[in-house]
Amino acid sequence: MRVLLIEDHPPLAEAVRDALRRAGFAVDHAATSADAREMAALAEHDLCLLDLGLPDGDGLRLLPELRRDGRVPVIVLTARDQLSDRLAGLDGGADDYVVKPVEMPELVARCRAVLRRPGDRAGTILRVGPLELDVPARSASLDGTTLPLGRREVTVLEHLLRNAGRVATRRALEEAVYGFDDEVGPNALEASVSRLRRTLEAAECPIPIVTVRGVGWMLPREGDG
Repeated sequence: MRVLLIEDHPPLAEAVRDALRRAGFAVDHAATSADAREMAALAEHDLCLLDLGLPDGDGLRLLPELRRDGRVPVIVLTARDQLSDRLAGLDGGADDYVVKPVEMPELVARCRAVLRRPGDRAGTILRVGPLELDVPARSASLDGTTLPLGRREVTVLEHLLRNAGRVATRRALEEAVYGFDDEVGPNALEASVSRLRRTLEAAECPIPIVTVRGVGWMLPREGDG
């Protein structure tokens, strides 16, 4: 799951980014409206966190663009605490309005709560046979038993489950797993897929991860093949 964080204060941006990554999210960070527009055009995001006091314009003007017809939820994260500011943000399309300072566990919980709302693309339980992923909670299970997966393995599994029965290309998986700021080694994705495969095999999961050489990987639908 990929988050676009739009925040111009470096210490806060670093704290939020670290908290979200620990919670299992891939994070793209933009410090200006211009950078945010560029990142939003280059990648598909599941959630946006938006500061209003940006150096190149008011974040409220950016809010309608980020909403993309309501498909991408937006949480405003700002120091503006007046009632008029809150109303402007919520009436402008924000799904939540969080006033700084905020504790990181609360912010992460608010992100999960927004993603659980009906109608949001990411707010769902994904299943193939006995294999299940609670997307907002970033928790995978097999026949009800939790699987010990790292955050990147969870994201790989999410993408494979969303595309069950179809090949997930290497490029698509890289875009889902890594943010623009992540340092990625040449075999990092293969290592994540391998760790996920070993965990599923150790748990005796009947749904295999199929390698399609030169293209990517696939999780068959239940009953395929």
